[in-house]
Amino acid sequence: MKVTYNWLKEFVDIKIPAGELAEKLTMAGLEVKAVEGRSKDFVFEIEITSNRPDWVSVIGVAREVAALTGKKLKKMPGHYAQAYTDASDSAGRKAARPQGKEKISIQIEDKKDCPLYTARIIRNVKVKPSPQWLRDRLELVGLRSVNNVVDVTNYVLFELGEPLHAFDLDKLSGPEIAVRRSKNGESLVTIDGQARKLDGDIMVIADKEKPVAIAGVMGGKDTEVGPETKNILLEAAIFDPVVVRRGRQKLGMASDAAYRFERGIDPEIVELASAKAASLIAELCSGDQAGAGSSGFAPRKALKIAFSLSSIKKNLGIDIPAAKARNILSCLGFETEAKAKSELVVRVPSWRLDVKEGVDLVEELARIYGFENIPSTLASAVLKNQKERSRDHLALVKDMLVGLGLNEVVTYSLVEKKSLEGFWDKPEGLIEVSNPLSLEQEVMRPVLAPSLAARVAYNLRQQNPGVRIFEIAKTYILDSGHIREKYVLALALCGADSRWLGPKTGHLQDEPGFLHLKGIIETVLSRLGIDIGKSKYRFISANEIEVFWAEEKIGLLKKLPGKTLEALDIKHKDVFVAEFALEEKISPLIRAEKKFQSALVPRYPGIVRDITLPVKSEVRFEDIAAAIYAAKQNLLAEAEFKDVYEGEKVPAGFKRITVSCKYRCDQRTLTEEEISPIHEQIVKALQERFPAKIDP
Repeated sequence: MKVTYNWLKEFVDIKIPAGELAEKLTMAGLEVKAVEGRSKDFVFEIEITSNRPDWVSVIGVAREVAALTGKKLKKMPGHYAQAYTDASDSAGRKAARPQGKEKISIQIEDKKDCPLYTARIIRNVKVKPSPQWLRDRLELVGLRSVNNVVDVTNYVLFELGEPLHAFDLDKLSGPEIAVRRSKNGESLVTIDGQARKLDGDIMVIADKEKPVAIAGVMGGKDTEVGPETKNILLEAAIFDPVVVRRGRQKLGMASDAAYRFERGIDPEIVELASAKAASLIAELCSGDQAGAGSSGFAPRKALKIAFSLSSIKKNLGIDIPAAKARNILSCLGFETEAKAKSELVVRVPSWRLDVKEGVDLVEELARIYGFENIPSTLASAVLKNQKERSRDHLALVKDMLVGLGLNEVVTYSLVEKKSLEGFWDKPEGLIEVSNPLSLEQEVMRPVLAPSLAARVAYNLRQQNPGVRIFEIAKTYILDSGHIREKYVLALALCGADSRWLGPKTGHLQDEPGFLHLKGIIETVLSRLGIDIGKSKYRFISANEIEVFWAEEKIGLLKKLPGKTLEALDIKHKDVFVAEFALEEKISPLIRAEKKFQSALVPRYPGIVRDITLPVKSEVRFEDIAAAIYAAKQNLLAEAEFKDVYEGEKVPAGFKRITVSCKYRCDQRTLTEEEISPIHEQIVKALQERFPAKIDP
């Protein structure tokens, strides 16, 4: 985007040198890449960001200059003043009041593609070279002069940001315009001389017989204005940015008009731009306005934002005086109204399509106030309890699983409905995609396990014999009309894990099973500070086990049935999957606080004593350990499971569990005399809790 210093001065009373102005613009976000002195003027080459369509015009840059220099924007200069008055009221929506009574029929096929289309008939124009001042100005901003009519449309395009197009009215099939999608088989030779094949993705301007322009991109060769043109139809419109961009890209084209339409057009500038161009054509081309017409409208309810001045301090770390803040916003075109002492209601102008909420206003204040005036300070940090940092928990669990030998995978949130068979039996809870790009993207995933099972199949096809993977991601469920999304942990194991046990034993092929899943989960829960003693497992079937913690279901272990394996083309291998409600059930249980001891390695050796206890088969080791710790013997460091036996000399319904009790003191080496009475107390406590003869 190029703009000249003198052109800006027509809108703002600039006193500072061009170089200083370029520096101010750059610091405010309008990067001036170069300043070139030419013909008693200076040309600014500005890099425009995609979110600021108002900057692709002289008037848009002039607003920034006015705010940066503390000046007010001038009224429309010279011969544009009347056009401005005729074109719009205070709301910017009043139609122009052209002369003449000729009617124009305008049909818009889809108001989403083209919310507003206006046209003016101007007769008796004299097409000739433009006056020198107009040729010079266009040349400075990089445009080639064509003729006075075309140059006027380009001039207004650069000044106001609204693309215009002039058709040779006599080459149209009647004063009838249709804005529609192209029909398959249609073609058009554009003004650059290239024949373009059109299809239904491309929007065109057509007369009653054929396309005459590619909407928002370029006009047609057959209807362009030339030396013989006497009557013209002047177009000003709003086109959908996405449709314009797709059509331009499909045809491999580029134009100044498309550059602006793709970014968005100020809905209140269309009539003004049309009126200004008509005024200039009347002056420079001796044209007479004979009629006008329009279809559609571009309603834009004035966006009002409740803005708290205290948010400036919160976001920028500095205080900007209320009067200064209101003045900056006013210079940028925002209307402010005091609602309370530190509260404003800010009306967003029509050309600021990028401003949606209060933080956007803070950014505007920072730009104009000057980033260099905001001091550099260290960010303040508020320490949070580990329990509150849910995202830290996700990262912590990932690190644990990787440390346990699993690999993380990332799968798509959209899945095929058929892939959920055997994993999900609540069709009413599915969130379906209305226009899926493929069958593999029909619904939002309600569970993770099917995606991991598919990744197992993929890895097996790549000749990976052992697959141990996990994923932590969101699932999506429709619950009573509301979408519920939660982070879930899923695991999948398949294929033997080869372990080297030494030259005598060699390799051990460790096939995965439910115990592997149980071991992984309990290790993670234990490291998260969750008491695994409260975890329980309930068999639904031989292939499914529900996992509970304190009577609340937290997950499911599953061995994939043959039907599912067949659908995945997995042969001669078992696949075990697990899925846990990480965010909803496990995260609230996390107690990640750590207690550190002064010595990691004991300074003095300990003493170990084993206890073999015959108990009923349903008794768990956790129950025995709890009874040992309940004896509250200070020298007891740890009680560990050692062995379990069921077989000969053990009555049916019973088992023998061996527990190792470790005794240790941090200040000295213990003696037998100290340990024996303590160990006897523990044995006695176990005999009372589990009536049985205990082997010494």
